[in-house]
Amino acid sequence: MSANSPAGRAFRSPRAFRAERIKFTTLRPLWITPLLAVLLTAGVTTAVGAALGGKDHDITDDPGVGVFYGLNFGQAALTCFGVLLIGQEFNTRMIDVSLTAVPRRGRLYGAKLALGALVGLAAGAVGTAGAFAGYALTVPADWAGPAFVRSAAAGTLYPALLVVFCLGVTTLLGDLTAAMGLLLPTVFLLSPLLGGVPGVRRAVQFLPDRAGQYALRYADDPQIAYGHWTGLLITALWAALAAYGGLLALRRPR
Repeated sequence: MSANSPAGRAFRSPRAFRAERIKFTTLRPLWITPLLAVLLTAGVTTAVGAALGGKDHDITDDPGVGVFYGLNFGQAALTCFGVLLIGQEFNTRMIDVSLTAVPRRGRLYGAKLALGALVGLAAGAVGTAGAFAGYALTVPADWAGPAFVRSAAAGTLYPALLVVFCLGVTTLLGDLTAAMGLLLPTVFLLSPLLGGVPGVRRAVQFLPDRAGQYALRYADDPQIAYGHWTGLLITALWAALAAYGGLLALRRPR
């Protein structure tokens, strides 16, 4: 995180970040959604491992698929969190109040980005630990080696990148309903479905959620055009572009 980036400047402006932290702790949808993401990530993985661990080879041949099965559902809650961080202020016009309190738009936006990234990291770390623990209760797997370390690191970083991406897109659109209507179906339904269609799979693999989730896997996929770490870098690039686009949109006269 650059010291001159909006998020970096937010840490040098504790008042703006403190205001966002207070909103997060007092507005129920904001703290419930990342909590729900953790519960879904760990809970669904544990339940699926217990029910199908000895029957479904898709979740045992590659432990990364089984461990992060619940993240397919948890990322829907993370998407909602990223949208709600600023989207509800657009829809209630409270963004004007926020901009009056913090006239420097980049500083306000940076505080939201910093809070979203930190909460996403925390949700990722706790959800990943819970998913690995729940999976280990029912399915024997390799909990050592480079693949395990990479998968665990990606499971921590990917949620933060997803939150930043969704926050940026929501700011770019300037509307909660439009952002929910675009992002939630894409991440939860459209992207996974298109990923199984041979004709479009080569393009879909470069979408932020598909690329980030490839980093979670242990095994290589010969049909994927990049490596595991590169997948996470692609997601980071999407997040950076969305965050920058959101900053330009917020700086436009309202």
